[in-house]
Amino acid sequence: MSRAYIDDVSAERLALLQEQNLELSRLVAELRNEAALRTQFLSNISHDLRTPLTAIITHGEILRDGILGELTLRQKDSVGGIIGGGRQLLDMIGEILTYARGAAHQLTLTRTEFSIASAVEQVCTLNESLVAKKKLDLTVNIEEGLPPLYADRDKIAHILGNLLGNAIDFTLPGGRVWITCSRGAPTERGHVLLIEVGDTGIGIAPEHHDLVFREFAQVDASASRQHHGTGLGLAIARKFVELHDGRLWVESSRGKGSRFFFTIPVRSAP
Repeated sequence: MSRAYIDDVSAERLALLQEQNLELSRLVAELRNEAALRTQFLSNISHDLRTPLTAIITHGEILRDGILGELTLRQKDSVGGIIGGGRQLLDMIGEILTYARGAAHQLTLTRTEFSIASAVEQVCTLNESLVAKKKLDLTVNIEEGLPPLYADRDKIAHILGNLLGNAIDFTLPGGRVWITCSRGAPTERGHVLLIEVGDTGIGIAPEHHDLVFREFAQVDASASRQHHGTGLGLAIARKFVELHDGRLWVESSRGKGSRFFFTIPVRSAP
């Protein structure tokens, strides 16, 4: 086999590889452009959906609070259903948009210094009416002397809100729900806060522990399921935790309640 022949083959293969690399680069650019367009579309449609939904919720609250005249108990209950349904739709729209941003690698952290106690208080206040409606016993236990977090407050509140909302949703009336914040075991990266959100609800079978964190996953996927949602809540919560270099996991068994844990590394503000 001559040297010239080997050189010709090598040149042909090099040219082919260069051509394939150019084609691959073009395809990657197209995919990125499509992802950006999809995210922008979802952002626009989310805004268009949120505006009328917010108006519906606001006017519902005006009616519920008796600003335009007192309502009967039956009327208040009906208006409450409208408000609750509107808020649920807003949450679902937010989850879909957050998922799209994550898929397009557009999720970032806006860090500020705050206490975990303030985030817990905010989330508990937002869920007061749901807790009261189901006559649940909600307890909060925060270890004294915890250091402040330097993290994305909105995302931490979102994680807590998702976990607490699930705990309330999947716990039967008269049950118990709790949030505990404490110092976690130190890791290679330093100290962490350990947050637990637990309940005495229906629980999750061990074989479904991984499934609940998958995007669009539903343990009960039937059309008649009692608990509705996008199937994105826990997937987004885990993504937010991982953005903070933390970890989110569940300990549960069917019929014995659930305990969700997540860790957030303790960092000092610059």
